[in-house]
Amino acid sequence: MSLEGKLVSEINIKCDGDVFHEIFRDRPHHISSMCPDKVQNVSIHEGEWGTVGSINFWNYTHDGKEKVARHLVEAIDEKKKMVKVKVVEGDILEEYKSFFFTVYVERKGEENLVTWIMEYEKKNVSVPDPHTLMELCLNMTKDIETYHIK
Repeated sequence: MSLEGKLVSEINIKCDGDVFHEIFRDRPHHISSMCPDKVQNVSIHEGEWGTVGSINFWNYTHDGKEKVARHLVEAIDEKKKMVKVKVVEGDILEEYKSFFFTVYVERKGEENLVTWIMEYEKKNVSVPDPHTLMELCLNMTKDIETYHIK
């Protein structure tokens, strides 16, 4: 059994895909006002918002528990509307040796499709795949959509 894994999920959103991308690129600190039951705070620890190499610190709730994550922005692609981050500290790394999140937005006809990718390496075979964490990201996406179509 491999310790490395990858989860991919897609979700259609009705709000503008450019706005969604901009939030994750430049304004993740606004996410706590869009889904406060999931994300309590996002702050910048190094660098500037929207730049590769910056480090952000997240306070969030997962599986009913308050958790933290510190992540490094590894890549931003404006053409693909993509942001990729590497978790460098926090609760996720208690069970995983490495963990990466990628989120990007595609326009398909009249719809905007948000894709979440989680790439990870478990510390051991008893660690579950992060399905509930993916569910959190998808629910957060729905909350951001709802906030912007009000």
